[in-house]
Amino acid sequence: MCAEIKKQYDVIIIGAGLAGLTLCRHLLLYTDKTVLLLDKRRNPPRDASQKYGESLVQCSGYYFSKVLDLEEHLLCNHYLKYNLRFYWPTEGLENHGFEDYSQSYSRSLSNIATFQLDRNLFEEHLLRTNMSDSRCDFVGGVSNLTVDLSTSGDLHCVGFDGGKVHGRWVVDASGRSQLLKRRLGLAEKNPIRHGATFCWVEGLVNTEKITGRSHREILHATSRRQTGHFPFFLATNHFCAEGQWFWVIPLHHKTSLGLVYDRNVVNGEDVSNTRKLIDYVCRKWPMFARDLPHRKVLDEGRLIDYSYDCRQTISPQRWALVGEAGRFTDPLYSPGSDLISIYNTLIVDAIQTDNDQELHDKCRGAELIQRVMYESYVPSYAVSYDCLGDQEAFSLKYAWELAIYFGFFVFPMFNDLFVNKDFMPLFLRRFRVLGSINANLQRLLSGFFQWKKRLPPRSFSEPNLFEFYDMAPLREAEQIFYQAGLGPQQAIEAIDRLLDRLQEFARYIIAHIHASVLGDREVLLNAPFLASLDLSKTAFDPGQMAAAYAEYAGSPEILSWNLDPYALERFIPQEKTMELAI
Repeated sequence: MCAEIKKQYDVIIIGAGLAGLTLCRHLLLYTDKTVLLLDKRRNPPRDASQKYGESLVQCSGYYFSKVLDLEEHLLCNHYLKYNLRFYWPTEGLENHGFEDYSQSYSRSLSNIATFQLDRNLFEEHLLRTNMSDSRCDFVGGVSNLTVDLSTSGDLHCVGFDGGKVHGRWVVDASGRSQLLKRRLGLAEKNPIRHGATFCWVEGLVNTEKITGRSHREILHATSRRQTGHFPFFLATNHFCAEGQWFWVIPLHHKTSLGLVYDRNVVNGEDVSNTRKLIDYVCRKWPMFARDLPHRKVLDEGRLIDYSYDCRQTISPQRWALVGEAGRFTDPLYSPGSDLISIYNTLIVDAIQTDNDQELHDKCRGAELIQRVMYESYVPSYAVSYDCLGDQEAFSLKYAWELAIYFGFFVFPMFNDLFVNKDFMPLFLRRFRVLGSINANLQRLLSGFFQWKKRLPPRSFSEPNLFEFYDMAPLREAEQIFYQAGLGPQQAIEAIDRLLDRLQEFARYIIAHIHASVLGDREVLLNAPFLASLDLSKTAFDPGQMAAAYAEYAGSPEILSWNLDPYALERFIPQEKTMELAI
């Protein structure tokens, strides 16, 4: 799939993977620019291994389907996704069948469609679609590629075996090859030290059917009163333990499986290939012993230490980095495609700018936005990843982070506000307010998990089934999806309303942790104590927490919440637990 190339293009994109192909599509749809796609593979993605990164969430789901106008292809060729679901073995049960596992989930389908993406199929469609436009050329099988970046405003020069071409802009979408990043010395570490081992197996791994129950018993399980009837297999299913999670993602005719882990918790050599991975998973979550050892493996891969930062990703000298060529955090919550969606939007805006001073200002703003959005994820992965080991701690963590995501990632995307110069400065100021609150909660949640880990485990006679939307602030945050077509001022007013609710949510999370540690549900209504909580400074110290509450214990003044303070009451011990906190 090669073309007779021209001598000059408006944009040269290095890498025809997800980031490069979607950027190309964006440019062809919304600008008049000419684009050259270069890739080291002769026929991507046909000659590529199966690609990881299949799970879309609302930001990328909206961008791919609506902004890039690929909705029909996605609906016809990829599974519609049923949210994210999380599972834990239930203490006291054998956990040899799906029915034994405790769950946290959302029953309602998101109003913004998300998908389980077969990356190879999707990228093949994107390449074919881009090539059908006369303004796009593609050259595959590129080797010995060199980039000579101009610093004077002249055209950049890209050379390779068999050709040389000039471009106004060069965008590196080369993935982990990181061509420009290495050349310009932009590599930077982050505090996330995680690894992953993954594979694809033949057929559908339907977790509901990994059981000793009959088909009739599955159909008529009383647990459906809480979990509902929509096919669970359509979710991105996460089987969780301390500092690790195992994904089960359906694709047509195959299933993607992968273990992601904190390297301080799991020895990577114990899961260094598919055979070891399956053995490990079957020990950790015993239900899988009924299924995975009997599956045909189609492909496999491994990333030993996958997370990294970058000092700069866009320049007024007309170059940019996108996707894994620049920054990557962690696959939990599937942020990779989201960041591609945001970065592409900012890069296209910069490419359309001819005035040098305006371009300088846009690139400075774009770099700030890109860094802020990236860094907002880091505490979740670097500080409180251990919370994956406890349903209570993780449910609080996830609901908090998801409510922020709906308002501060998805809302600006579908209102096309990431490039709005009237909106973004005000937006970033409000996002900054959440920074210290979020950092405090991540530390607090990790401390709470580590404290619970030292307690004798609580046994249950049946799985604990918890609906995330029982926490009202999360349910209300999703309503922002319907606030489309807002101008900058209206959008800021919507963000302000959400910010007020998020601050109340943060107070509730801190209050619930106190109630759970103290084994006292009355904590949740004690107005003077709750007013005394500092949203940005709460050390996890059970002794201090008990002393702080004792000062207000017995107060008759009751706080009137705008939420149900007993949403997680089932997790609060019936007896005092302070004597067990060592």
